[in-house]
Amino acid sequence: MSEPSPARVRPLARADVAAAAAIVAEGTLSVGDEHPERIDDYWAAACATRECGGEVLVVEQDGEVVALCQVLVFWHFQHTGGRCAELESVYVRADRRGRGLGGLLIEAAEALARERGCYRVQLMSRHVRVDAHRFYRAHGYLATSEGFKKSLVGEDLA
Repeated sequence: MSEPSPARVRPLARADVAAAAAIVAEGTLSVGDEHPERIDDYWAAACATRECGGEVLVVEQDGEVVALCQVLVFWHFQHTGGRCAELESVYVRADRRGRGLGGLLIEAAEALARERGCYRVQLMSRHVRVDAHRFYRAHGYLATSEGFKKSLVGEDLA
């Protein structure tokens, strides 16, 4: 088995959506909520993210999308109206974990946030994702808050 080619982080392209949606479906804890065949819906979300100053980043390696992260940029009413970035949908394909791709992705997301004038990057992670928590701590993230969610459509958020 040969070594994988160097990875590169870049914005999601329309042609990447099926692969990116499949990675999300593979890694989600909300089984049944993802529909990778609905390409147009995922693409619309990426376009809306861009319109607000954010981006969906992907890691490409060996010609394949193997990881992704949505970087949402918003204006805080706090911090004198400063910009903040939130990371969502941070996924690395199961067969590519432990190879530094997640770190590469997080670094690119942080660089994008700085470029967009954000003073902070934040994220939420489900309590059961212990490995992800270790990863975030290793990359300088602190567990400073406890998140709360409420479904408006009867979804089980446990």
